[in-house]
Amino acid sequence: MTAFRPSATLLIMRHKSEKNRKSARPPRIRVPNEEKAIFTVDNQKFIGVIKRLSLTGGSAILTKDSVPHGTLGEMALKTVFGKVEAQIEFLHTGADGLPLVQAFRFLDMDDISRERFSAAAERMEREGFSDVKEGRRPLDLSLSKLGESIRRLSEAMTPSRKGGTKK
Repeated sequence: MTAFRPSATLLIMRHKSEKNRKSARPPRIRVPNEEKAIFTVDNQKFIGVIKRLSLTGGSAILTKDSVPHGTLGEMALKTVFGKVEAQIEFLHTGADGLPLVQAFRFLDMDDISRERFSAAAERMEREGFSDVKEGRRPLDLSLSKLGESIRRLSEAMTPSRKGGTKK
């Protein structure tokens, strides 16, 4: 990847997104199948399992300790439309209500990666992986997310049973 140089379009998009931060947020997409991405920070590569994506960033469980907030890096992700490469900024840990998940935001993508990523995100959204459902209100979404977090916590705390369950 080349050195980070934000494009004029990206700077305009960033300004608009900062200005409208309280307004409409891009749909967040739950990434199926434990998809992995390669992250690079200071020429060190490590793997992360992508948990969620949106047009502005995402979250991942990293194979190394958390990366300090504000650290710049790169991400390479394979999609059904081809490889996507992006410059990113690591954000807070504890994303999606899970302590090991770290958020990141996209800073820049070349045109080909942007097209591939948009096509992949659109496809996952069409296939029902988006957090936004038609006609759902913010409270409905919050309750849905709370229920999902409780379910994951319950699964993590409940020992798995071998041979199925008895009725």
